[in-house]
Amino acid sequence: MKLYGSTTSPYVRHCRVALMQNDMDFELIETDFEQSAKQSPTSKVPFMVDGDLTLTDSASILKYVREKSGQPFMADVRDYDLFTLASTLQDTAINVFIIGNAGFGADEIPYLGRQQGRIDSGLQAMNERIDPTEGISTDGALRSACFIGWGLFRERFEITGLDNLQGLMEAANADSTFAATAPA
Repeated sequence: MKLYGSTTSPYVRHCRVALMQNDMDFELIETDFEQSAKQSPTSKVPFMVDGDLTLTDSASILKYVREKSGQPFMADVRDYDLFTLASTLQDTAINVFIIGNAGFGADEIPYLGRQQGRIDSGLQAMNERIDPTEGISTDGALRSACFIGWGLFRERFEITGLDNLQGLMEAANADSTFAATAPA
């Protein structure tokens, strides 16, 4: 199995953790924007090649990994909703980050202010849904921890006062597979 992506991508991190949790042999191939544009039809990471199978989204990769390991993928609708909430917030935060790095802010693009509001309200909603005592035992919680870890690493937001998210990150950082995949 070859997983293409970046060690800083929260989507790639989720796939790496799932592969490691299931003791699956894989090779991480560092891929930048230019390479992913050439190799992936969606021009994004992660994408994975396993023999003649190519998967081009983290959700399909996770489904493949979980099912190949005899585990269900998203058997619970509440966990699936948490997974999609975290994915929406990730997409939003990454876009705001990339556009901000290009020198644009909410003054030039008012829509960015709306997107930041989505991140803020989404973090509040996520905090209400997370049970930190469960750690990263589900893909919804794991996706949430990968997103929050990325946001803290990139200094995109803080989780001060969001006690459940703080508890989730404490539990996640205590997990050896999650800790081993932390961005450098």
